[in-house]
Amino acid sequence: MRTIAAILFLSVSCFAAEQKAVFAGGCFWGVEAVFESLKGVIEVRSGYSGGTAKTANYEDVSYHRSTHAEAVEVRFDPAKISYDQLLNIFFIVAHDPTEVNRQGPDVGEQYRSAIFYADDAQLASAKAFIATLEKAQVYKNPIATKLEKLDKFYAAEMEHQNYVRFNPDDPYVVRNDLPKLAALRQAFPKLVK
Repeated sequence: MRTIAAILFLSVSCFAAEQKAVFAGGCFWGVEAVFESLKGVIEVRSGYSGGTAKTANYEDVSYHRSTHAEAVEVRFDPAKISYDQLLNIFFIVAHDPTEVNRQGPDVGEQYRSAIFYADDAQLASAKAFIATLEKAQVYKNPIATKLEKLDKFYAAEMEHQNYVRFNPDDPYVVRNDLPKLAALRQAFPKLVK
């Protein structure tokens, strides 16, 4: 009996283990702020992913010396928030998935819409979610979000981490990121911390 209980405990513990998701949707400041606001999200880091360079930094990504996108790595507790809920927030609040290589005032491949999937389960979920949005014709324009296998995530420099939290009066933040947070609170009030 004790063995069965131990196996059940291990099964539940493994199922509820922390997971990671990586999303790119324009400037990482606002995307990071949206995901940081969610119950069940443990930590969010701004960074770079999806390029061929063996490292990444803001200057190289910004000046197109890298094919990386500005991205965020979301560590979350799947017992409190699911990957599908993160996808929903990514597509509905965090960015405009119909924009090609841009978001609002930011233009370039580094601002592309992408999901960097870690495994087959994340890939299947993302494909199914996009298919559902397309079938329901949620957007007037086609979804431009690319599904890319996660190779590596490079954390951004410290000045980019928690940028919205530490710089809420920055004109860029006021114009582009605070409206995302307001939309999040309105659309998903039960998920906000």
